[in-house]
Amino acid sequence: MHIVIMGCGRVGAALAQTLEQQGHSVAVIDQDPTAFRRLGSGFGGRRVTGVGFDQDTLREAGIEEAGAFAAVSSGDNSNIIAARVAREMFGIENVAARIYDPRRAEVYQRLGIPTVATVRWTADQMLRRLLPSGAEPLWRDPSGGVQLAEVHTTPSWIGHKISTLQEETGVRVAFLTRLGEAILPSSQTVLQEGDLVHVMMRTDEIAKVEAAFAEGPEEGGH
Repeated sequence: MHIVIMGCGRVGAALAQTLEQQGHSVAVIDQDPTAFRRLGSGFGGRRVTGVGFDQDTLREAGIEEAGAFAAVSSGDNSNIIAARVAREMFGIENVAARIYDPRRAEVYQRLGIPTVATVRWTADQMLRRLLPSGAEPLWRDPSGGVQLAEVHTTPSWIGHKISTLQEETGVRVAFLTRLGEAILPSSQTVLQEGDLVHVMMRTDEIAKVEAAFAEGPEEGGH
């Protein structure tokens, strides 16, 4: 897939390098030509100097054959304008815009532009580390009956199998995050210290699941 990125700050450069490593072709747009230094000499994609919501600049970056567009410059207004131009003028379906102001992000979501509110996201992540108890919803199905959540596990679960955790709490473990890497566990996988546990569960059973994770395993249940 060809992907166009507006903004060559730290996020834009990291995104471009990752996508290229995954085999995609990438074009990066920035008003400041010196910003492209962040891409490094090994980057093989296009570097386009210009304004990311200018149609000619977008065409130069290959927007007409692109499958996705990311607006990650430092300006909220520029990001949302560029995202709307990519979506509405060029028909790009996979569009995302980074937004610093979380109040704006909610408005833009209603316009149909997926946004990543970096301040809100970072604050949520910090709160999760500072106040890790309970469940943090990550996704809900359209009916709202089932959700994916990261659930805090008491240290007494360490050393126990995923199968035991599932049997005693009534959840399905979707994946674990271990040392920063996501892994798909089997029923025989054993929980280690520092694992983040992401589970699928019924929305009406959140309180029961939180309590079961906080209480720990039943005696002798390895």
